[in-house]
Amino acid sequence: MPSYLVESFVPRSSLDTALEAGGRLRAACDELRRKGSSARYVRTTFVPEDETCFHLVEADSAEVAAELCRRASICRVRIVVANEARAARFPP
Repeated sequence: MPSYLVESFVPRSSLDTALEAGGRLRAACDELRRKGSSARYVRTTFVPEDETCFHLVEADSAEVAAELCRRASICRVRIVVANEARAARFPP
């Protein structure tokens, strides 16, 4: 299933706001899953220096990711496909 990075503006001093948004997004994923979707909340990352919050979700499409944001009341977002990669382990 594709992963989507949801980017939103959050004022620099609003860690609690970022975490609350992540909780609402998780609840929206849970709600859609109960209705048969395979949407899944992965994580929230807050970058106070840039006043930006990133939420990573798995969803069937960008439209489903947008619906999750709507249900979570996360406004003015940018949603892009995200591909995660793990850093290679190099010998010391």
